[in-house]
Amino acid sequence: MDNLGIGILIVLGLIVLFAIIRTFRIVPEYERLVILSLGKYAGTRGPGVTVVLPFLETAVRVDLRERFLDIPAQTAITLDNAPIDIDFLIYYRLVDPKRAILEISDVVSASLNMATTILRAVIGDIELDSVLSQRERINTMLRNKLDEITERWGLKITNVEIREIKPPREVQDAMNRQMTAERERRAVVTRASGEREAAIAEAEGQKQAAILRSEGDRQSQLLRAEGFAQSLQTIYSAAHNIDSNTMMLQYLEALKVIGASPSTKFVVPLELTSLMKDFASGLGKLGDVGDEAPKSAPKARESISSGAPSLTEPKTPPMVNG
Repeated sequence: MDNLGIGILIVLGLIVLFAIIRTFRIVPEYERLVILSLGKYAGTRGPGVTVVLPFLETAVRVDLRERFLDIPAQTAITLDNAPIDIDFLIYYRLVDPKRAILEISDVVSASLNMATTILRAVIGDIELDSVLSQRERINTMLRNKLDEITERWGLKITNVEIREIKPPREVQDAMNRQMTAERERRAVVTRASGEREAAIAEAEGQKQAAILRSEGDRQSQLLRAEGFAQSLQTIYSAAHNIDSNTMMLQYLEALKVIGASPSTKFVVPLELTSLMKDFASGLGKLGDVGDEAPKSAPKARESISSGAPSLTEPKTPPMVNG
């Protein structure tokens, strides 16, 4: 066999090998093959070993796994005319390989452009404060609107997550000043509330202390009154056993103390004269008893009678000059 025949055999062998490789395809579980037979849709095949007729059928691989699009920062105008930059992520997966291939030329690029357009439309209907504080609401709105459009392409939007929102520099400065003012206001309110509670607690404590002091004073007064009443009761009980002679002896003891005083004037009670008369008459009765009475009784009676004031004296307290 000449060299020409060998070359032909080699070419034929390569063609057969290429045909075999192109005929038998191994499709993973997460992929599908969209088959076009002579330009017409012939079905979706896979996973596993799949036969694709070479030169007659064309296979397009479609990945069914969930993937994401990283949307770069997009400038949007809020409802109150504040420009902000937003970048976010879109998570999606193909649920219908046929429509993803036949309905649109590049489903990923179309979804990317649609996401930026819908973002501007959604942000344009929301004020700046709501954009900054309602990320979850914006994520849900973006996901629902995108899913309504991409559903006809066989693409399912599973999630949308806003990653960063950058307002203009002057807006950030204004927000910082507002935040500082709000913190100062809260600090003032907290301090005032604390002072009010402290004042209330102090007033309550003073009221309780005053109540306790009043209760203590009342108890003390009751105890003093009870003691004074018992003292008066004791004096009153003892006064029933005191006769005129005992009172006279008390007056004489008082006169002795007055006489020892350096004062030059003395005030003698008016009752002393009547007590002296009663005492003198008592001594006279004792002298009539007989021999049982002591001999010194008349002398004592004379001395007392001589010192007793006359019954004709006026009823005014006598003054004794020293």
